[in-house]
Amino acid sequence: MLLLNLGLEPYSWALDLQHRLVAARREGRIEDVLILLEHPPVITLGRRGDEKNIVASRELLARLGIEVHRVERGGDVTYHGPGQLVGYPILDLRGHRQDVGWYMHSLEEVLIRALSDFGVEAGRREGRIGVWVGDKNIAALGARIEEWITYHGFALNVSPDLSHFALIIPCGYRDMGVISMEEVLGEAPEMSEVRKSVAQRFGQVFSVKIREVALEEFFARREISALVKGGSI
Repeated sequence: MLLLNLGLEPYSWALDLQHRLVAARREGRIEDVLILLEHPPVITLGRRGDEKNIVASRELLARLGIEVHRVERGGDVTYHGPGQLVGYPILDLRGHRQDVGWYMHSLEEVLIRALSDFGVEAGRREGRIGVWVGDKNIAALGARIEEWITYHGFALNVSPDLSHFALIIPCGYRDMGVISMEEVLGEAPEMSEVRKSVAQRFGQVFSVKIREVALEEFFARREISALVKGGSI
C-alpha cells in the first residue's frame, strides 16, 4: 500500500485527487493508497447532511475564509482545518473484507491505537461512529464506498482551532463535545510523529506493508500518468 504524505492542501483539490485515484483503483492501475494531509478551514456536509447544522451564517463563514462543500461521503456536517490530520484511504475492500461495518470499525481501531502511542486513552461510543475521549469526539469518520472502493475517511484533532467547531453542530449531534490531542496532553504533539503513528497503525490493522512515495513520483508512473492530463492535479 502506498502512502501519500501531503501538506496543507485545498479541499477541492484533494477531492479531485480522490476521484481520480478511485477511478484508477477500480481499473486496477494502482494499488491501495493512503493519503494523509491537512486542509485550510473548510466545512463539509455529507450526502444526507442537514444544512441547518451549519449554525454560522454564510456571511460570517466568508469573512473567516471558511469554504463549505457538500460531498458524497456518509455522515452529517464536519469541520477540517490546520492542526487536524485528515486521512483518505483508497482501498479495494475486495482485497481485504467486503464489510462496511468492519471497515469503519477498523478505521476507529487505527486511530485508537495511534492515540495510545501518545498516552491518549480513547475509545468508541455506542451508537455513534468516531473515536472519543470520554464523551468528547477526538476523531470523526465519514466514508464513501463505490463498487467496494473506499474514499473520504477520517479526521483526527491534533491541534486545530477548536473554536471553529462552534460554527457547526458536529456530526449533527447537539450534545457532542469536541476535544484535541493538544487539549488532552497539555501541548500539541509533533504532527510528523502523529502521521508516522497513524501510518504504522494503519498498516498493522489492515495487515499491509506501507511505502511512502512523493506525489510527483507517484504521478510520474506511466500506468497512471493519464490521471493528470487535462485535470487540475
